[in-house]
Amino acid sequence: MVLQGLQTMLREAGDIDVVAVAGDAATALAAVRQHQLDVVVSDMGLPDKPGLVLLKMIKAEKPELAVLMFSMLAEEVFAVLALKSGAAGYLMKNANASTLVTAIRQAANGGKYISPGIAEQLINQVATNSKGAPHERLSGREFEVFRLIASGKSLTEIGIALQVSVKTISGYRARIIEKTALRTNADFTRYAVEHHLFD
Repeated sequence: MVLQGLQTMLREAGDIDVVAVAGDAATALAAVRQHQLDVVVSDMGLPDKPGLVLLKMIKAEKPELAVLMFSMLAEEVFAVLALKSGAAGYLMKNANASTLVTAIRQAANGGKYISPGIAEQLINQVATNSKGAPHERLSGREFEVFRLIASGKSLTEIGIALQVSVKTISGYRARIIEKTALRTNADFTRYAVEHHLFD
């Protein structure tokens, strides 16, 4: 239903063609390889891979392709992380049609889209020279591993989901501990709940 609604909104814009629609990361990546696209709009929560992992995969193959992240996850937490990971913008799913169309046009023209609220947050961070919350020090991949550990996944399960070795995941976990000063998986979970880092 969300996909159908998006297609309808975009077609009504007049200057946007919906070339392909995908329900998971694998289908989306296949569409990216098959079509000449100007912009990809990707959900942060895909059934087979996290949206930020798909973003990284797209950027690895087509660095110039603009990718907008589309989500219900807290903008104040995830927008900056998405931008740091290479996204052309971050949109909340409750954004109106005109905002979505504006963001796509900006991304297609090589620009970035962020909401006024996130722009203000970035300005405040620069003005105060703030280091931000501990989770903001994590890279995109470290943050995904952090969330998966916090959700109760084992290192083996995470390695399978992200298609890397358990040793690699252990390395990410060690860096997360170093950057956040959180020690145990229970600490990860408690922190994630307190900072609203889950869907």
